[in-house]
Amino acid sequence: MTLATSPVNPPIIENIPEKLTERPQWVSWRYEERAGKLTKVPYTPAGWRPSATDLLDWTTCAAALATYERGHYDGIGFAFSSADRFVGIDLDDCRDPESGEIAPRAQKIIDRVQEGHIEVSPSGRGIHVIVEGTARGGGMRKKVRVHEEVVGEIEMYSRERFFTITGEVL
Repeated sequence: MTLATSPVNPPIIENIPEKLTERPQWVSWRYEERAGKLTKVPYTPAGWRPSATDLLDWTTCAAALATYERGHYDGIGFAFSSADRFVGIDLDDCRDPESGEIAPRAQKIIDRVQEGHIEVSPSGRGIHVIVEGTARGGGMRKKVRVHEEVVGEIEMYSRERFFTITGEVL
């Protein structure tokens, strides 16, 4: 069984903050099927799956981009590390890819971001937020409150995960 994917737009490098591109925490990624579902799997420029914890497995943004441009990969990604202060907030299924309309639960979170990188996910249906800060326990799926109102469950990571990066700024 092969699952179809929508074509992924090339990453817009000039929209990615330099404080991310200057760090050697990059991978290339491609869609692969696992248990009948598509998932985004990271790869090194040498073609192996990198460790989520070994910084020596990651590369520069330029090398990840070059690997992507050679083909066989669907995009590039940023690996979160305990060695920096970046936190990724993953808001799934909160955006209409046709109209760009954002679900109120996600908009409440986005409105609270004062400084950070906010972009559309490869599917167009999700939003990735990268800010400087800390996530208790390194990140987890948790209920998020904004002004005492639960706005939903989100995923937050500061280590041992990677985010696909599109550069399609929201």
